[in-house]
Amino acid sequence: MAKRASPMRIELSGERRERMVRSAQKFFEDRLDQTLSEFQAELLIDFFVKELGAPVYNQAIRDAHAWVEEKLTDLEGEFYEPDEPYSR
Repeated sequence: MAKRASPMRIELSGERRERMVRSAQKFFEDRLDQTLSEFQAELLIDFFVKELGAPVYNQAIRDAHAWVEEKLTDLEGEFYEPDEPYSR
């Protein structure tokens, strides 16, 4: 059976991409005392999105799934109301 292609493709909006490029340039200047051209910063952002985007996204999905599953597992314990009224 052929594996189907994932429908999700990580794409950054133009505004977000510009912010990330500026952020990468500032980071390199502040921390590494190196100047990145806009082109170099764009290549760096493309590399990180390609290499880290899917693993980080997938981990976030797993974490969210585990959190929801934990809440649903304890749903009855949190909100259960007895069918019969409590009597002494």
